[in-house]
Amino acid sequence: MRKQIVAGNWKMNTTPEQGVVLVKEILKNLGQSCTTVNYIVCPPFTHLSEVAKVTRGTAVQVGAQNCADEAKGAYTGEVSAEMIASIGAQYVILGHSERRQYYGETSAKLVKRMALTYANGLMPIYCVGETLEERENGKLWDVVKAQIEEVVFTLSDEQFRHLVVAYEPVWAIGTGKVATADQAQEMHAFIRKVLISKFGEAAQKTPILYGGSVKADNAAEIFAKEDVDGGLIGGASLKAEDFLAIGNGFN
Repeated sequence: MRKQIVAGNWKMNTTPEQGVVLVKEILKNLGQSCTTVNYIVCPPFTHLSEVAKVTRGTAVQVGAQNCADEAKGAYTGEVSAEMIASIGAQYVILGHSERRQYYGETSAKLVKRMALTYANGLMPIYCVGETLEERENGKLWDVVKAQIEEVVFTLSDEQFRHLVVAYEPVWAIGTGKVATADQAQEMHAFIRKVLISKFGEAAQKTPILYGGSVKADNAAEIFAKEDVDGGLIGGASLKAEDFLAIGNGFN
């Protein structure tokens, strides 16, 4: 059975104090949520360390929202994978559509980030997904396949066994639009097929998350699909009650 994961990407939200309050609220009510779910929270860098301290020894794991594509050096404003690992985080989100769109992140840079993530004992949550224009022009399959081949296909078999993939249709992020459960399953099955073409049956164990306006009222329908193993949650992860309710979509 694949891992069931609900990961909260807080993006550029919450102050350090607010972030600690939020994660404490999640921990306080965790016992009332689905016990098979692996919860991950990804706060801003400013309070990643404080959140990691609060969650240490608990069932909630911590991830960063990005990492630098260099190990160290004169890169003002960057945060390295080594720094992230040193404070007790376990995951790093890589290739999020907002990073690709707003900051011009390329596959070449993501390959370097992926290598540094693994070198520091972290697990990547690698994001793929198409824009509305690409979907309407019938290019969605080629776009997602290229995002996988250009980055994931550079991994060794051992590295691949420690990968989480997130499918996030760009047109459904923060827009209130949601891919139907059938649309999500169709793409998740396609992603798994592409992964199997390179890594064989090991890809049957790769968690593939759906990201794009997931809420408590649509989570159960989406998570019920065969190849959907959880969600990468944006806005709904900023309230403990909503975040945990999404996890209950697996019940």
